Amino acid sequence: MTDTQASQPASAAQAEAPVENAHPWAELPAEQFRLLRLAPLPVDRHTGARPLRFVQLGRVVRHSKQQSLLRLTLQLPGQRVRREQNLLEVWIDHRNKEVRFGPEKGLNIEPANRGLGRFLLAQGIAWAKQQCAHYQVEGGALPAKDAISEDGRLRRDHCLQAQGFVVEYLDPLQLKARYSAARVGALHGDWQTDKVQIVDLLDAAAMLQQAEQNLREQEVKIRKLEQRIDQFKREDGSLRFTITCLVAFCLFQAGLLIWMSTR
Repeated sequence: MTDTQASQPASAAQAEAPVENAHPWAELPAEQFRLLRLAPLPVDRHTGARPLRFVQLGRVVRHSKQQSLLRLTLQLPGQRVRREQNLLEVWIDHRNKEVRFGPEKGLNIEPANRGLGRFLLAQGIAWAKQQCAHYQVEGGALPAKDAISEDGRLRRDHCLQAQGFVVEYLDPLQLKARYSAARVGALHGDWQTDKVQIVDLLDAAAMLQQAEQNLREQEVKIRKLEQRIDQFKREDGSLRFTITCLVAFCLFQAGLLIWMSTR
């Protein structure tokens, strides 16, 4: 056997190793879906316009004797985001009685500053409390990229602290930080309901029905306005013809008077 032939099986084994070591739940797609309504908010000088939007929330749950997983994803209509964006994972280690919030690179939400970060954390905390409120929370490092802008850092810290996490800085420049919490039961499962609302199926149907009714009413109003505009155009044409005739008659009278005065 040559060195080339011997290296080919080794390369194949190395290529297959990450696949074998990957967690079987690593690529689970969402199985349950909900509709979220993002309320319209005033324009923010840092994040720009914040109009009314609708977002799809995806959810998948898995359980075993050793672990449990909750994965939440957000999908935006007509907009694609990176794989690591709009994702929250809650891993429960039943052997060590610990809960880890992920992903490891941090919570990256698009659109930002709409209350979605707190909403995802609240959903994950509420689920973890139902499973193991007495478990410890595994802390972690916060990405330094979130501290590039002062406004982004303050929003991140407020989001975590509002849910019960503790944020600690490891350097004077406040670039390196960690989040932690004592136990799952110490975290808060509420969010800003004035910014993010879960829309039920019947509510969504009622919204669509109301929108269709409003469109029909607008069509009726537009049709009436178009009829009035056509009527005004016809009246305007009649008035123009009348004015033209009067001008021609006045000119004829003036010409006639001039001719009579010169005779």
